Amino acid sequence: MSVEGKKISPSDPLATLNFHLPPAVSASLRLSTPRALPAALAQETGFLAREKNLFLGTSSWKYEGWLGPIYDEQRYLTRGKLSTKRFETECLEEYAEMFPSVCVDAGYYRFPSEKYLANLCAQVPEGFRLCYKVTDEITVKKFPKLERFGDRAGTDNEHFLNAKLFIDAFLGPLSPHRKKTGVLIFEFSAFYPTHFERLRDFIAALDGFLGQLPANWQYGVEVRNANLLRAEYFDVLHAHNVAHVFNSWTKMPPVEEQMQMPGAFTADFFAARFLLRPGRAYQQAVDSFQPYRETKEKNPEARAAIKALIKHGTAAPTPRPSYVFVNNRLEGNSPNTIAAALDLGT
Repeated sequence: MSVEGKKISPSDPLATLNFHLPPAVSASLRLSTPRALPAALAQETGFLAREKNLFLGTSSWKYEGWLGPIYDEQRYLTRGKLSTKRFETECLEEYAEMFPSVCVDAGYYRFPSEKYLANLCAQVPEGFRLCYKVTDEITVKKFPKLERFGDRAGTDNEHFLNAKLFIDAFLGPLSPHRKKTGVLIFEFSAFYPTHFERLRDFIAALDGFLGQLPANWQYGVEVRNANLLRAEYFDVLHAHNVAHVFNSWTKMPPVEEQMQMPGAFTADFFAARFLLRPGRAYQQAVDSFQPYRETKEKNPEARAAIKALIKHGTAAPTPRPSYVFVNNRLEGNSPNTIAAALDLGT
């Protein structure tokens, strides 16, 4: 691709600024050559981020199944063979040539170190937004009986909704990277009576927690109890200018249904994560879709919801950046899902 003889890459702002073609023209050109999809994604997602304040991306990015159609395998060869270490260490840079944002799911499992964050930020350009799931040390009410929790499995979490710990251990290391940081997502797994006798008690605790946080960051709350989606919950988020994260999940209503609920757009931006088809278990999706190389099952309802969010965001761009993330476990390959929602492919 060139402008007056000057070669530019898909990540160059000129690539999207000067080549946002009319649909009738670009549709015939976008996917006509090998590896055309990354350039098409760069064009469309770059335009939405820059002109409409709407950032599209995926949940995580280190998938060898994307090598070929999404990632250029030649970039990660060592002595003629794929270096998994090199790929996992460096592929974020190539990802950032296609998408303006990514959800860093790894933040959920441990507090991010300064070194880890600096490495991520070094690989992405100015204007890119790294969004993070907040570490479960803050969001788990009772530790699940999983091996990774060791002796704490099955016990109450003394740090649940600990604002000081979040500010010190999460926001602290992030502070030098504010310009490249997007929404911070507090993901709460489904609550049961052993966690809270009444869900209104969680809403009250959430209200107190959010009230202690510095207000100059973007926060989102993602819940997995459908019966939490009511006025009291939305009102608390609205009071703190925190986004309800629309999420497609096993036991949650479809995203379009969530969008239609009164008061569901709770902040001066919105956020959404398309993770699983409602009714499908997580492990079932993993078993069905790995290694995430291609679309295995189209989800028209989810695609329609993504389009609806794009329409919502382009019709009235939000004051602060809005975000839509798609996971491989929704259809099998999240870049393909985003491309389909943008009418770039099937």
